[in-house]
Amino acid sequence: MCDAGPSAYWLTRRPSCKVNVASPPSSRFNLSYRVELSLLLSPYVLGALLLIGAPAVLTTVLAFMFYDALSRPVWVGWANFYEIFADPQFAIARLNTLYYIGLAVPARVLGALGLALLLNAPRRGAGFYRAGIYLPTVIPDTAYALVFMWIFNPLYGPVNLTLKALGLPTPGWLADTETAKLVFVIMGTFQIGEGFVVLLTGLRNIPRDYYDSAAVDGGNAWQVFRYITLPLLSPWLILLTFRDVILSFQNIFTPVFMMTGGGPYYSTLFLPLLIYEEAFDRFHFGPASAMMLIMFIAAASLIGILLVLFEEAGYVEESHE
Repeated sequence: MCDAGPSAYWLTRRPSCKVNVASPPSSRFNLSYRVELSLLLSPYVLGALLLIGAPAVLTTVLAFMFYDALSRPVWVGWANFYEIFADPQFAIARLNTLYYIGLAVPARVLGALGLALLLNAPRRGAGFYRAGIYLPTVIPDTAYALVFMWIFNPLYGPVNLTLKALGLPTPGWLADTETAKLVFVIMGTFQIGEGFVVLLTGLRNIPRDYYDSAAVDGGNAWQVFRYITLPLLSPWLILLTFRDVILSFQNIFTPVFMMTGGGPYYSTLFLPLLIYEEAFDRFHFGPASAMMLIMFIAAASLIGILLVLFEEAGYVEESHE
């Protein structure tokens, strides 16, 4: 006797009612699903191979060759690495890049966290403030650089005009070797819109029951943040930190290229700008590729160090089968 319900659909298609509705999908269905999924993923996979995989392989190969775009590549082994480590500009660019990442990444993460905590609760005008925080992220890099060139202009910029009105010293900012790098750190700190949205989403995913229980137990604001918010938000903070480390290596190029060109006196010469000049100004593609490879290894090393620190602090749990 046939069961009613889900099997009734099959009774209209088959003469026999011996149908196992709980059986897994057929292999033909699985094959069709896999084909459709492959077709959907193929543009992304193809783009990743062409735009990321192929340049990465080519860069690794050119790092061990002499190539000036005018003659055939010649294998030189480790000569390019010896050359760049003997170059004083490479040493300056390394220190400048580490200075920028060491200040900009913590400032961006902490700034996004503080604003997410402040604007998480519903309040009047919260949507307007959230939009204002995200706005600098969508401004094109070139326009963003021009805006900050005006803001930090030592003669008529609003920052120095305000400092002068308050009777405070007015630095040269981009024209001063002591403050030029700091301008780019400040610029990066304002572009926290994406991190702000990520942490705001993380806060919304924390169950409200935890805060209600803490309120019943008499926990204060610091205890609630230390023992509830921070541990539950740690995966989002780790993700955001890793992301900012990677993006900081590449996002600094356009502002520096537009605003200072590496000056004054190489105080804002960062690795991406030096790689660009080495490759497309001097046509030294071998040393430029070696610098790119070293920058990739440095980024991976920084992420590895951060991962170890997070594990020791108890914010990363090891998965066990």
